[in-house]
Amino acid sequence: MAHLAGIELPKDKRVVIGLTYIFGIGKSISSKLLKKAKIDENKKVKDLTVEEEKTLREIIQDEIIVEGELRTQVAMDIKRLMEIGCYRGIRHKKGFPVRGQRTHTNARTRRGRRKTSGVIKR
Repeated sequence: MAHLAGIELPKDKRVVIGLTYIFGIGKSISSKLLKKAKIDENKKVKDLTVEEEKTLREIIQDEIIVEGELRTQVAMDIKRLMEIGCYRGIRHKKGFPVRGQRTHTNARTRRGRRKTSGVIKR
């Protein structure tokens, strides 16, 4: 049972996919990590040896910002954008899409549920 960066990896998946369960590690970074640790990508998580887990854990701790630290960094970046009042910061404050998507139609995920005009629901 592999436990890396505070996350329990699913044991029946391949290692390259299992590592993507850690926030901040995608498929490409995952395969780079495995090459650096000299571990086969097709190996299952349950088949990892203790030494392989240890090397992966050390590489992740030394080279990549993951999980809680990364989440805080992202939150601080968004907060900074909002404080300086740039376009992206204003979009974040208003709850609109930030990256240029249209809002006339669509964007329901970002804007929230539709508000009915003039009708009060009880």
